[in-house]
Amino acid sequence: MIALISTAMANAAQQDKKNDGKETTVAAARIDSASPADHKTASIPATTDAAYVIGPEDVLDINVWKEPDVSRVVPVRPDGRISLPLINDVQAAGLSPQQLAGSVSEKLKKYLNGPQVTVIVTAINSQRVFVVGEVLRAAHFPCCRA
Repeated sequence: MIALISTAMANAAQQDKKNDGKETTVAAARIDSASPADHKTASIPATTDAAYVIGPEDVLDINVWKEPDVSRVVPVRPDGRISLPLINDVQAAGLSPQQLAGSVSEKLKKYLNGPQVTVIVTAINSQRVFVVGEVLRAAHFPCCRA
């Protein structure tokens, strides 16, 4: 978070020289005026592969535009489902993030007008590598790191 802010400030300073300080000063003020606790941590995708299939124990950031009460970070349960406000349990395992976003959007249409849903896979925990055989200690490890 600190590195992200300092990078943003450095970029703002460079941009400030180009734009006579008009736009970037406002952006820098926004970063400085709010405490770190006020910022929602930006989700960093664990994968950018559009064909990735969600699995049990993956962690998803479900974001419904302009609806913070419905948006949240949720783990995929072992049964492959996630729980969200208003629509309860939704099947997530076996779907791509885009397919899940469409499914959640469709179910939210009963309660919200034109919901815009984004699904970001923030942690891949469903794909594991198992080390067995003549090793010191048999174990399993996540295949991909976020």
